[in-house]
This record gives sequence, structure tokens and C-alpha cells, in this order.
Amino acid sequence: MSKKFRIAIVEDHQLFREGLKSMLDSRSDLEVVGEAEDGLEAVRIIRRVKPAMVLLDLSLPKISGISVMKEIKRDMPETKILALTIHESDQYVFEAFAAGVDGYCVKDVSRQELMVAIDSVMQGKPFISSGISVQVIEGYLSGRKSLKDESGWDTVTQREKEVLKLLAEGYTNKHIAAFLHISVKTVEKHRSNLISKLDLHNVAQLTTYAIQKRLVEPKT
Repeated sequence: MSKKFRIAIVEDHQLFREGLKSMLDSRSDLEVVGEAEDGLEAVRIIRRVKPAMVLLDLSLPKISGISVMKEIKRDMPETKILALTIHESDQYVFEAFAAGVDGYCVKDVSRQELMVAIDSVMQGKPFISSGISVQVIEGYLSGRKSLKDESGWDTVTQREKEVLKLLAEGYTNKHIAAFLHISVKTVEKHRSNLISKLDLHNVAQLTTYAIQKRLVEPKT
């Protein structure tokens, strides 16, 4: 039996949340592993159950869906997030993609389109609902390059952050590989990714950056 794709649902309206769960439970390849009705509860549950994907409402009690998204993408960058929202304005779309959302779907979509959105995000493909205007999509795409340039840190994975911290603490690739139970070649790949993503050129610059990000304390 193939492994099911684990999903958490974050939605403050119980009826809509139950409808989503019933819809997902009808598929043999999906498993709902957590539910939350407010932002704070969402962060706690997602950290505990570690789903592969989160279906996330943007309008939540206590803390917003955008704030939840930033927390999850910071702590678990590999987790896919599909926003489910009533908001179609450019402000919400831009903020969601800036926070790292993998797909954006309005709530009045058909069951078929929602399943397409879920499948697309599962496969690592970005999704934008057909309910979002062409002008909003074009506006986002035109500003995407500058957004990427400004948020290199947001693209750094948790494992890359671990490697960065250890590099800044003075450990060799061999020691880092042993600590993290990975190969030296993988450490070198993470180091190369860091240099590329952060537009830095050597370990000294990586160390300075790690201090700025408070991953390590400066040596006195």
C-alpha cells in the first residue's frame, strides 16, 4: 500500500472545515492528520503533526493566515501551503506569495478545481485559482524578480541553516557531515546553495551573515 499524503486543515468555520475533511477523506491517497480553527492553534498542531501540506485560510482568529504561513515556512520550509480564501485582491495574493505560499485558491471554486489545486501543489507546481484576475497575476509576476532579490534568506532551507550555523562556528565539512549524518558531498552542496542564494562568496562572508541572523554569537 502506497504512503498517503498527509494534510492539515486550518479553517475557522467548522462547517467548511468538515466539508474539506470529508472531501479529502474520499481520496485513498490523502490523509487528514490535523485540524485547527485559529492561527495559534494552527502553528502548534502543524509543528506537532508535520504534514506534507497545509490547507490554510487567510482570515483566522488570533493570528492571521499570513503570519501562520511565515512561521511554518521558517520552521518547515518543505511543507507545502495552499491558501483557501475569499480574498481575490492583489494585496492578499502578493502577501501570500511573499510569505511563501505554494498555491492560492478562492473558496468558491468547484470541487474539481480544488482537487487540481491540491494535486498541483503536491507535485511542487505553483497554483493560482482561475478566480484571480489576469491583472493580479501579471502584477505579481512582474514584481517577482525584485521580490526574489530581496528575500534570499526566505529560500534557505532548515538544513541549509543548520549547515550555515556549523560553518560559522568553524567546523569543517567532514565534521558537519558527521554531526548531521549526511555525506561530505551533501554538505558541499548545501554550502554551494547558501553562497548562491545569499549572493556571498566565501566562509568569512557566510560567518558574518550568520552573526547578522543571530544563528551564532560573535567571537569576543
